[in-house]
Amino acid sequence: MTPALVWIILGLFLILTELVATSIIAVFLGLGALATGCLLYLGLIEALTLQFLAFSAISLLSLLIARRRLKAFFVGKTIQKNQPSNFLQQAIGQRVEVVASFEKGVGRVKLNGVQWTAYSDEALTKDDTAWITHNESIALYVASTKPNDTTNKQ
Repeated sequence: MTPALVWIILGLFLILTELVATSIIAVFLGLGALATGCLLYLGLIEALTLQFLAFSAISLLSLLIARRRLKAFFVGKTIQKNQPSNFLQQAIGQRVEVVASFEKGVGRVKLNGVQWTAYSDEALTKDDTAWITHNESIALYVASTKPNDTTNKQ
């Protein structure tokens, strides 16, 4: 088996592992290996040190170039540092499901399919319904009655 074919097979293997691993790194290493195999096949490089240098340089360069262009697809919407998020402010008054009983005022609730640590002065148990009363940073505070609701749930 020729060294060029080894590099090409390695490149294809790395690209295919990206389908399983989804690390978004293996594909760039695969591209570097494919390019190195092609350079070797064309006779542009021969020495083993040049092969590893070409592999490293092409992999790193493709990672740096493609990362900037593809970052929006993989990262999604982000909040800039020091930019306040109003997501939890908008959640005040929303109904949540208690997924872990509250002990010493701390428990777990589910909001929009995501579990959050929550605090309450009440003894809420698993599968109870609660409402978000307020938040402090990312800490949720819940109660068994809806905010601004004068009737008791019990």
